[in-house]
Amino acid sequence: MIQVAAAIILNDEGRILIAKRKQGKSQGGLWEFPGGKLEEGESPEVCLIRELQEEMNINISPYAYFDTSDHRYGERQIQLIAYLATYVSGEIVLHDHDEYRWASILELAEFEFAPADIPFVAKLGSNPSSEFFSCN
Repeated sequence: MIQVAAAIILNDEGRILIAKRKQGKSQGGLWEFPGGKLEEGESPEVCLIRELQEEMNINISPYAYFDTSDHRYGERQIQLIAYLATYVSGEIVLHDHDEYRWASILELAEFEFAPADIPFVAKLGSNPSSEFFSCN
């Protein structure tokens, strides 16, 4: 099983960062909460800080575990571990994505997400008052 971390990043306006995977990549054209594969011995929080710096040129601060989603993509089984995070700094520069958006919780349902991310969208949508973010 491949472990992957995903960041549910909130900005100062209360919007969440989502990104559209590049065409030609696994799950290309679908939206996701950005992140990446954990390296050997790496915590999800450290992975997210590293991956968001590498993939989007931004600094984030993960602060709380959100949820885990297990999903099989063909022969590959992944465990997607989501953390809530705050946006700290940096101008977004896309390397592994075609687009990005800062979306409200209610707007998330308008985007076609990768299957492993869908449970997180559902959980966020079940409480659009954003109480999930009250502990940051």
